Amino acid sequence: MKKSLVVLLVTLIAGSHEVMAQTFSPFGKWRGVFQLRDGVEAPFNFEITGKSIADAKVFFINAAERFDGGRVRRQKDSLFISLDQFDNELAFKINGNQLDGVLRKTDGSGSPLKVTAEKGKLYRFPVNGAEPAGDISGTYDIVSGKDSTVGLFTQKGSKLSATFLSITGDSRYLDGIVDGNKFYLSSFIGSGVAYYQGTFNNDGTITGEQVSPRGARKFAGRENDEAKLPDLYSLTYLKQGYNRFDFSFPDIDGNKVSLTDEKYKGKAVIIAITGSWCPNCMDETAFLSPWYKKNRSRGVEIVAIHYERKDDPAFVKNAIGRYRKKFDIRYDQVFGGLADKQFVANSLPSLNTFLSFPTTIFINKKGEVAKIHTGYTGPATGRFYTEFVKEFNEEVDHLLAD
Repeated sequence: MKKSLVVLLVTLIAGSHEVMAQTFSPFGKWRGVFQLRDGVEAPFNFEITGKSIADAKVFFINAAERFDGGRVRRQKDSLFISLDQFDNELAFKINGNQLDGVLRKTDGSGSPLKVTAEKGKLYRFPVNGAEPAGDISGTYDIVSGKDSTVGLFTQKGSKLSATFLSITGDSRYLDGIVDGNKFYLSSFIGSGVAYYQGTFNNDGTITGEQVSPRGARKFAGRENDEAKLPDLYSLTYLKQGYNRFDFSFPDIDGNKVSLTDEKYKGKAVIIAITGSWCPNCMDETAFLSPWYKKNRSRGVEIVAIHYERKDDPAFVKNAIGRYRKKFDIRYDQVFGGLADKQFVANSLPSLNTFLSFPTTIFINKKGEVAKIHTGYTGPATGRFYTEFVKEFNEEVDHLLAD
């Protein structure tokens, strides 16, 4: 009798899970949580839209950004979000209105990161009820180890958004809260998970740490309205003995492309050293693609030199082709090799160093290098981005006027 009762209960439970899976709808807003380390959770928000799984899309929400993240597919009681741009995947088991799973590489490399998600939860960080002890809005000089960066914070009530600028780029859109004298920030668009936590004082100083699955990196900062990075046009330059920059790399169809090609003669040329996997490169491409359509008739060309995670021809063609379609790129794209800074430096021997994806090279109509900009200052940086766009257009105007 007891054995029959156990069998009946197991059957009922299995049946209820099957019914829940059948009635499950992925569409709507979700709150996800990554388990970075013991006791450290990094939340993120996303929304799945569409009328059917076939046309479903996922958007990751971070502060002012709504990022088009990837494709959605369902297989029985599992839900998969393909983060194609970053060769990642969110793989979930459906459990009612909750998802349990991992963030993993599509090729199986690396260690999966545990993640859960709950439907209908609109908040990001839980608020413990403590009123903000102050307003930390402002610009900060930030020191982390030997690195100096600039922190930008915008606080409205308990809501907080921020980004950190460095010579290699910015941390894009960080979203969080202020709870008493503590602050918490996170971001996720499909690549790595960003998570910061810290405290602030009434004297304009902050301390904190950036936490990842591999460890924590401490930082300290002081408010300074004049805080800025070193001159990003002075870090990368041509080695002594070189007066020109050139390359010879194939496009995705195997055709060799070089600055000596007839197409580029007598034109100003912008070289973007980039990669489809790189969030800051993505921000630069989102600027360059529409800019090129508007300005190409003025006698300016752009060449994107891609360095990707793999050098397998099929992988490269798919990655660059997908990137081209996503941003509607009309300028030339070539493949330079593997996404490794030393590899880049070796493949472009005229450069003194290679510090950052992206790096942007401005070449005048005579084929001479006019300027080289290290890193990228994206739209999350506000006035710093506005200044970069102004400098970019002024430099192109100068190249075309010469």
